[in-house]
Amino acid sequence: MDSPLRRVGLLVPSSNTVMEPDLRRCLPADVTLHTGRMLLDEVTPDGERRMLDEAVMPAARALGTAEPHLTVFGCTSAGALRGLDADAEMTARIAAVTGAPTVSVITAVRDRLRALGVQRLAVATPYTAALTGRITAALDDMVDVVAVAHLGLTDNRRIGDTSPADILAFVRDELGGTDADAVFISCTNLRAIEALDAVRDALDVPVTSSNDATVRAVGERLAVAV
Repeated sequence: MDSPLRRVGLLVPSSNTVMEPDLRRCLPADVTLHTGRMLLDEVTPDGERRMLDEAVMPAARALGTAEPHLTVFGCTSAGALRGLDADAEMTARIAAVTGAPTVSVITAVRDRLRALGVQRLAVATPYTAALTGRITAALDDMVDVVAVAHLGLTDNRRIGDTSPADILAFVRDELGGTDADAVFISCTNLRAIEALDAVRDALDVPVTSSNDATVRAVGERLAVAV
């Protein structure tokens, strides 16, 4: 008899300590989470290129042995790094080896912004300017990015250790008062999902994050409440 449990396969950078807890906390009990880790030490363009070229497909093939019902490529900046066409090609390759439909975080973010009807967007990231630019480039065909702030971090462990209170202070101080009708906080290794309500109250606009958008995408694709 088929198991009633549905399995989500998550491909996550090896140094990411936030996305798994976020998804596990937000997904219902009958959705199980199974992770493949992709070697990534530093959050830089070169580090992410190495991850994309050397680590994604071996991790995806291994993850496929768990026979997930849905696969998530869990890195916003790596998905945006080479553009949306490259991201779509990569997710198709992942789907082929895992045997499951695959969603990337950057696509989930675009879907969430579309659902919110965003026209003027403010973007906050923990990255350097170079990676932040790839995020905005992946969004500027659908929204007007009117303000950008970044922390300039390359150590993924330090990104994961940034507290929700510090995220709130950063976004409020850097993006408060901007002429945006929504805020997007990027990075699956940032504890932004815990700060969303506070940021929303402080800026009085809709706010989403990489993991918030991903949870919603998983819920829609598996037809479960999240």
